[in-house]
Amino acid sequence: MTPLDIALACRTALEDNKGRQVVILDLRTLSNVTDYFVIVSGSSQPHLRALQDGVHAALKAVGIQSYRRSADSEGSWMCLDYVDVVVHIMSEEAREYYTLEELWGEAPQV
Repeated sequence: MTPLDIALACRTALEDNKGRQVVILDLRTLSNVTDYFVIVSGSSQPHLRALQDGVHAALKAVGIQSYRRSADSEGSWMCLDYVDVVVHIMSEEAREYYTLEELWGEAPQV
């Protein structure tokens, strides 16, 4: 799978688990660290965990393992690192506060 295929599979898994405002940012011309950010909001900590588990299971089913999974101490922001794709699963409050879409405002959306 290409990095774009992985990002699209992440979006599908997030949408299947009722993720809110799923956005894919194309960072290929802006960052040497990763190709795509997938950003989604969830409504509660259990919902955020379900979103994380859904992405992990969907990609594992096609043979793709995450390099790293992490979360902040409050569980309001979780990351799944697939090297070329980084998935940011955020509470609505955290997403509004950190505004990743504005920080990476030059990145085109897929």
